[in-house]
Amino acid sequence: MKGCSVASHVPQILVIDDVPEDIRSLLVLLRAQPWRLSLATGARQGYQRAVALRPDLILLDVRMPQMDGFTLGRLLRESPATARVPLIYLTSAGALEERLEGLSLGSVDYVLKSCAPEEVLARIRIHLHLAWRELAAPSAGSEQPADDDSLILRAAMRLINQNLEELPSLAEIARKVGTHDKRLSAIFREHLGTTVFAYVRDARIRRAQELLADSALSMQNIAELVGFRSACNFTTAFRERQGMTPSQFRQQMRGAPAPVLGS
Repeated sequence: MKGCSVASHVPQILVIDDVPEDIRSLLVLLRAQPWRLSLATGARQGYQRAVALRPDLILLDVRMPQMDGFTLGRLLRESPATARVPLIYLTSAGALEERLEGLSLGSVDYVLKSCAPEEVLARIRIHLHLAWRELAAPSAGSEQPADDDSLILRAAMRLINQNLEELPSLAEIARKVGTHDKRLSAIFREHLGTTVFAYVRDARIRRAQELLADSALSMQNIAELVGFRSACNFTTAFRERQGMTPSQFRQQMRGAPAPVLGS
């Protein structure tokens, strides 16, 4: 949102859909509102317009060529320019796993294209009102620009940390953040000085440390939650990384004397 008062602000809505004919009735209704409307017919064009325009709300399709709406949603959430913009998925992708994925990416709503245009408009008004209330609250600080590599890196790191239990392949991770595996590997090396594999390994150990310290879960349960096939594999990897077994780490964190290594 722009730097003017909430009372005088004219909302800008960005619609991103590769087949706008599918939502023609809604577009007619939106154009009749006292708002500014911008339409992008592809995900990459939509991302560029979102960063440039900083709209008040984004309506986003899921099934688009080259880059789908979920990938775009990840990038929008990582960009300081668009991280706080309400995102509503408006799509024909109605499977439960698709709806859950869209909501897990931080969208404020997930609406099927079969929904009446009047209901979509009502939902937009609700989220604009909520966004205005947030705008009226004290700001946490100024935004810092981010380049494309930084956005991809942050999106990949978030994706990895949220899916340690069943991590997608490198190629799939890259696709989900809008790139390919070779570029993603290069970004990790350049920005973190490590490989994607090494980052995943360290992320699993970090999460395991949290679970060991803060829960009473068994070693097998912790191993499964952080992506190891067995407690044995988990113990070996943990000891190689930390110089002690998971049991010793847990006892150390709780202030109990650690047993002899290998016990």
